[in-house]
Amino acid sequence: MKRLKPFFLITDIGFIVYWIITYLHIIPTSWAFKDYDNPIIIAWNWSFFPLDIIISLTGLYSLYLFRKKRSAWQGFALTSLVLTFCSGLQAIAFWSFSQDFDITWWVVNLYLLIYPLFFINLVTRRDHVNY
Repeated sequence: MKRLKPFFLITDIGFIVYWIITYLHIIPTSWAFKDYDNPIIIAWNWSFFPLDIIISLTGLYSLYLFRKKRSAWQGFALTSLVLTFCSGLQAIAFWSFSQDFDITWWVVNLYLLIYPLFFINLVTRRDHVNY
């Protein structure tokens, strides 16, 4: 959990901040992805909101459970990791199919796609419940 904690904090707090910024329309148009003002793309982007919030809640809750020395942290951490992978995969797949290669958005979503792969095996190990 020592190595996983910073990833959860960055990702989970990052999602919450991103959605607040998105809701308040703070992202400058020059930083936004292609067709950011298209109603279909807006709906596509907001379709990630429930998933991203569940990722944040399960990740942060797993940190809380770990701190309280409750073994249930592993299930919540695994859920967060798998859903984070799915969130990154869906965004990368969409931009691949639409041939939109904006490096800024790709890097963020490749991070979401790849980092969970390094921790899923560790979280599922029975001998990894060290507090």
